[in-house]
Amino acid sequence: MFFETMKAESKRIWIPGPMIIGAGPSGLAVAACLKQKNVPFLVIEKENCLASLWKLKTYDSLKLHLTKQFCQLPYMELPQEFPAYPTKEQFISYLEAYAKHFCIEPRYGAEVQWAKYDPTMGFWRVLAGESEFVCRWLIVATGENAEPVFPIIDGIKDFEGRLLHTSMYKNGVDFIGSRVLVVGCGNSGMEIGLDLCNNGARVSLVVRDKLHILPREIFGRSTFSLSMWLLKWFPVKFVDRFILLCSRILLGDTQRIGIKRPEIGPLELKNMRGITPVLDVGAMDKIKSGDIKIVPGIRRFTSNSAEFMNGRVEEFESVILATGYKCTVPSWLKEEDFLDKKKCCPKTWKGKKGVYSVGFTKQGIVGASRDAERVAEDVAAQWKCETKNVRLQLLHPSESTH
Repeated sequence: MFFETMKAESKRIWIPGPMIIGAGPSGLAVAACLKQKNVPFLVIEKENCLASLWKLKTYDSLKLHLTKQFCQLPYMELPQEFPAYPTKEQFISYLEAYAKHFCIEPRYGAEVQWAKYDPTMGFWRVLAGESEFVCRWLIVATGENAEPVFPIIDGIKDFEGRLLHTSMYKNGVDFIGSRVLVVGCGNSGMEIGLDLCNNGARVSLVVRDKLHILPREIFGRSTFSLSMWLLKWFPVKFVDRFILLCSRILLGDTQRIGIKRPEIGPLELKNMRGITPVLDVGAMDKIKSGDIKIVPGIRRFTSNSAEFMNGRVEEFESVILATGYKCTVPSWLKEEDFLDKKKCCPKTWKGKKGVYSVGFTKQGIVGASRDAERVAEDVAAQWKCETKNVRLQLLHPSESTH
């Protein structure tokens, strides 16, 4: 560990290199990149394990949505024996092996209360747990999905059945024969709806807004990888039209089953607003067969039912909120210029005063890996420059006084 106590009575700890907040894929990626450049660092994590979102808050049937070549971190590929779409357990084992390979040892149970730049000291101060850390560089790698989002719906507190967020859902075994309402139709909502259906639950899926549903593969190739290849040669609007044509052929007209598509194509929408299209892994077949029922937005809940925007009322025994997560960085990072107030997350990978972010580009692990490499490159250049100056001062102390 590269830290030492400055003042034992206040538990202030000096970090010679950068401090990384978050031990998920983003934090591990930037730590490995710094390790490759011989820059010391400390990783802190509020939970008691690395990759806590993957280990503690995901459902059992989860698989990576993209093929494995788009989900590996810098300097270490996913194992060749893994399938094209690795399971949750396989990806977690990869992250654990990654941390072991690069000797990354996070300090667990260190939840950040605040982090602020001290202009007098010229360093960042971070209060986490019972310790205050002082560092020259601060790297925020807590990710975009730090805390579950609970929607405000009239009467939801009056619902007396089972109510849980997807972060608490594991599998559909306990829901056999139960009437379940899944609120939210992103990738998690669709996949959990499918898992519930496969386990014998009677599932209704709330589709409030327009959305793009795409086949996971087109012509035997990952839809994402095919799109990335086409974008090398054609403009995004053309690629969007091609992908939507293939989707209509493979999935049919989604509007017929109550799911309207946005006017903007899926790739353009992702670029403009960060909205990810749903990649179908089997839910569409269940929807078309009627095994999963599409319902409109919710007007209100009662003790045992939901009233929808079309006036219909249906009884449910369980409600699962597939309403996503939010970034919590603005609640503890006291650096307004670095934060996007509308999106409630860092604006860019590099801010002023030595603050950086990794994994906030809404481009998945590919984007996080790209961030990690350039953050490490930038910090390493400064580290080498500053350590060189220190060595010169030690070798020629008299010159530094003139």
